Amino acid sequence: MKRFFTFCFLTFALVLVIASCNHTSNSGGGNIVVASKGFTEQDILSEILAQQIEASTHLKVERRRFTSTLVTHDAIASGKVDAYIEYTGTASTVILKQKVIHDPKVLYEKLKQDYAQKFHLEVMPSLGFEDTFAMVIRGDEARRYHIQTLSEAAKYTPQWRAGFGYEFVEREDGFPGLAKTYGIRFAQSPRIMDLGLIYRAIEQKLVNMIDGNSTDGQISRLGLVVLKDDLHYFPPYEATPIVRQDTLKKYPQVRQAIAQLSGRISTEDMRRLNYLVEGEFRDIKDVARDFLHTKGLTSAK
Repeated sequence: MKRFFTFCFLTFALVLVIASCNHTSNSGGGNIVVASKGFTEQDILSEILAQQIEASTHLKVERRRFTSTLVTHDAIASGKVDAYIEYTGTASTVILKQKVIHDPKVLYEKLKQDYAQKFHLEVMPSLGFEDTFAMVIRGDEARRYHIQTLSEAAKYTPQWRAGFGYEFVEREDGFPGLAKTYGIRFAQSPRIMDLGLIYRAIEQKLVNMIDGNSTDGQISRLGLVVLKDDLHYFPPYEATPIVRQDTLKKYPQVRQAIAQLSGRISTEDMRRLNYLVEGEFRDIKDVARDFLHTKGLTSAK
């Protein structure tokens, strides 16, 4: 009987040890958690944010990758994540379900107030660039039909096929409102595609129009044309750090570290960084480190 109780005790102790190890592994051992919404630009920005915090504060940063805006927002609102980069127009229309605000300053101030009151999150100053939706067509078609704007493209879309990401088709500031604003209709319903495949699809002429982003590195590489939003349908989409207020109170040095990134990333910078990863297949950690070094924010290692 004594051996039985000894065996049970040792087994229970072993279970506790394993559980403790698993908990440590899941936490990643980081002081704070920085997230990505799950596509290349977000991966780059989250790595820049993480490296900047680590270099400036000596805190350990865990990286996490999610799959969408809503999932990432839920994670930071519930305390599973401390910081990530959001786009102002997305925060307004997708998270807060508000009507489109076209003035970037008015939009920023409203977000700052609403995020603090509703979620206890701080909306920090923009990184310096805007990543708006980009309705993209091939350069040869743009030249053939003399198309530069979405209004001009709407004349030809009944003969075209489109490939869009799932989120663009579903969100308030996405395709449904765009189609209504410009009177756009296609030969058949747009194909719902993984964001990683849409540029391949338009390059191979499987579709005529896709929803990209204005900072996509593939646009220049493939000779594509971004159609001008001449009716100003899309709201501003300034890239902005979102941080938990509790995190900033616990680690005040994080505020200063992130603030150093304010206004430091231009549209051209972001497009180049995206291309380095997607076009030249460079490692995201290296791309982020080199960028921070060129901006004088960290020393090269």
